[in-house]
Amino acid sequence: MRMTKEEKKQQIIEAFHFRHASKAFEPTKIIPKEDFDFILETGRLSPSSFGFEPWKLFVIQNPVLREKLKPVVWGGQGTIPTASHLVLILSRTVEDMHYDAPYIQYMNHEVHQFPHEVEQLRYQAYKKFQEHDFHLLESERAVFDWASKQTYIALGNMMTAAAQIGIDSCPMEGFDKVATEEILREEGILTGNRYGLATIVAFGYRVKEPRPKTRQSIEQIVDWVE
Repeated sequence: MRMTKEEKKQQIIEAFHFRHASKAFEPTKIIPKEDFDFILETGRLSPSSFGFEPWKLFVIQNPVLREKLKPVVWGGQGTIPTASHLVLILSRTVEDMHYDAPYIQYMNHEVHQFPHEVEQLRYQAYKKFQEHDFHLLESERAVFDWASKQTYIALGNMMTAAAQIGIDSCPMEGFDKVATEEILREEGILTGNRYGLATIVAFGYRVKEPRPKTRQSIEQIVDWVE
């Protein structure tokens, strides 16, 4: 029997109540491959500005590398050693995200397969967006931060999808960016200047139940303008 709309809505809300930032996981429980492939697929299918997908995901399962990351990822002391799967989400830099970058041409032409006239319209629109609308080209960091915003869409979708199938997660911004990236360069994971580390997320199974979720009321965070 197919679920009704109300049943689907309830199921989704229940997943949001289930999801919490697990600070440690049950180390002996491993997420099945088909379940983690599903989580990654929801990240891949996530939307991004102009559809340029400015992300790269590295699933870090090597215990030696995880141990190297622990001292510089201070937000992951409990999650890094116990997570079933640890994902580093990298964001593309201005080298790939500049309106004249070969990567942008590749996305428009090879991935989206736009006709030439559409490519030209998108080129002009993206150029205007970067130069005048958001003033992104004032610094390389501005472009990286803008692209990193897009990675958080994939991050949120992956965590929500995981929660819907009973898998826990913990997003992490608590890391020394320079030191972490240096380790990734030493390991040959990060090369050149096309990527920077945006965020980290761990997945696994909780070791204890969290306290009930606390949030402000809907009236405190939403104003209607009619």
